[in-house]
Amino acid sequence: MECVVQGIIETQYVEALEILLQGLCGVNKERLRVHEICLKSGPNLGFVVSEVRLFCDLEQSEPTWTVKHVGGAMRGAGAEQISVLVRSMVESKASKNVLRLFYALGYKLDHELLRVGITFHFQRGAPITVTVSSVNKMLKLHATDEAVPVTPGIQLVEVTAPATSENYNEVVAAVSSFCEYLAPLLHLSKPGVSTGVVPTAAAAAASLMSDGGGTTL
Repeated sequence: MECVVQGIIETQYVEALEILLQGLCGVNKERLRVHEICLKSGPNLGFVVSEVRLFCDLEQSEPTWTVKHVGGAMRGAGAEQISVLVRSMVESKASKNVLRLFYALGYKLDHELLRVGITFHFQRGAPITVTVSSVNKMLKLHATDEAVPVTPGIQLVEVTAPATSENYNEVVAAVSSFCEYLAPLLHLSKPGVSTGVVPTAAAAAASLMSDGGGTTL
């Protein structure tokens, strides 16, 4: 399982967010450049459409592939009361021939994206990953060098943490607690729930930039 929240931030405030994250996490940022391919099952694989996402890490000297299948979100009164989405997820490393394999199985290309930005991996009550990225679309099939931004001037922020059916309450609490520190710069909510940008982000960003990241949070 995984716990996840998302939000958006204007590109002009990303540097301030980096300073804040550096102070909170105590780790260096890593560059992110990921080619994401979304596949959907064909009619020969059943009446219920399934979706598989393939990720290729282009920052590696030898590009590596990951297969990810995101299942349904946890439901019920308890799930409605928390601000973090808890969903099932299966992820596995794969060879460079994985796309050919899924095509042979009957999957079809739905869309592909290029995510470019930064990511932080750290431990704060749970192993948390924060990704800040520009989402780009391809003008031609697999043409990552010709990708153009889907939302110019806006970047996607995603906070995720792995969980199990036994510990997801603790992970949700850890993610929720961490997200409170980011509130001056961005709203974070369950995927699919649009909350827009923070009106006071400019003032918060100016304060962080003038401080230079010297304040320990």
